[in-house]
Amino acid sequence: MANPYATYKQQAVSTMTPVEIVIKLYDECERQLNRAVHFIDTKDYAGAHNALDRSGEIVNALRSVLNMNVGEISNNLDLLYDFFFKQIVQADMKKDKEIINQILPQIAELKDAFVQISKLPKTYSSEVG
Repeated sequence: MANPYATYKQQAVSTMTPVEIVIKLYDECERQLNRAVHFIDTKDYAGAHNALDRSGEIVNALRSVLNMNVGEISNNLDLLYDFFFKQIVQADMKKDKEIINQILPQIAELKDAFVQISKLPKTYSSEVG
């Protein structure tokens, strides 16, 4: 018998627009980065590694779904995602929460931009990202 919660989650994701999925990925990336800061503060370096590893996976997922035919926006996002991934790797290697704290506001700003895009008429928002 299927897990009802898992079924619900799958149905919820399958009805989301691409922009809504991107926003959820940003939310989870922020959550994982904040967890990593907490784990570094408490000297739980395995927990920090796991949270940073998950953050890196999310950034790579965001990067992999970029529509490179959109042009300059996608190219700029690709460069930002590459930067974020490198910063996450550095933060993981050094267990340095300052690196994380430097990229968190940028990730929040991008998420906010996608939230604004999600409020645009559907014909336009489906072309972005």
